[in-house]
Amino acid sequence: MKIFLERHDVNPNKPNEYGQTPLLCAARSGHEGVVKMLLGRDDVSPNEPDVYHQTPFSCAARNGHEGVVKALLERDGVNPNKQCNSSQTPA
Repeated sequence: MKIFLERHDVNPNKPNEYGQTPLLCAARSGHEGVVKMLLGRDDVSPNEPDVYHQTPFSCAARNGHEGVVKALLERDGVNPNKQCNSSQTPA
């Protein structure tokens, strides 16, 4: 993963068919090391929602991935209050 992320021709924000970015998928699954590597890139959008309005933070919080939540909160620009659906925030 590290070698892949070091390439400048790789778009770390490219979503899948559900609008889920690599960061969202890693956060949802609790892959703390991958989340930290992705957050180490300046071009990663940490608040990018998927088609269901879930963000990396909301996915990590909902699934109880404390280490991932902490890593996301340490990144400037992460909005823990961004609504994940029409009426709820992750917090």
